[in-house]
Amino acid sequence: MSSESTEAAGTPGSADQPVVLPPARGEVAALLGIQRLVEGRPVVSSAARGLSHFGEHSLGWLAVAGVGAAAAYRRGDDAGVRRWAEAGVGAFGAHAASVIIKRVVRRKRPHDERIRVGVSTPSKLSFPSSHATSTTAAAILIGRAAGLPPAALPAVLVPPMLVSRLVLGVHYPTDVLAGAAIGAASAAAVVAGDRLIATHDRR
Repeated sequence: MSSESTEAAGTPGSADQPVVLPPARGEVAALLGIQRLVEGRPVVSSAARGLSHFGEHSLGWLAVAGVGAAAAYRRGDDAGVRRWAEAGVGAFGAHAASVIIKRVVRRKRPHDERIRVGVSTPSKLSFPSSHATSTTAAAILIGRAAGLPPAALPAVLVPPMLVSRLVLGVHYPTDVLAGAAIGAASAAAVVAGDRLIATHDRR
């Protein structure tokens, strides 16, 4: 029997006959492949759950932005306060946008019985990943507020969050990729708005 098929308990009326699931295809196969790679590595699963809790409702990113804004305020850095505040607003706004899109698309989370689900979720809707959306927006905007090169923080923070959602079995690959794209667009909108404000202030 293929490694992609599974034997389950017997069906009613034929207790000795196993149920053979069809080979996984598409995104289900990709998700199962990722989970097989980390099977037997509890540290990976624990780290993925930690990222999940940190990014839930973008609360972790809001906390980071709040700390950054407070530090900038103590320095008397008004521009820094604004940028850190924009990071928090951008992360939460990206999260809110993803929730609205989820309710429009209404794609269900992975439900193939071979997929291991490693964390609870606040809803059964999958597309896009709110964790991927808010993390991408936060990484771009927090990096900007901290004065880092544009790609530095996203390169460190975004891939682990995206992969963690797959390891935990709560999203398909396209969910996290779409989330990252929406998060990047949200951050770009915040940056554009900030530049308009700065241009207006200079007049």
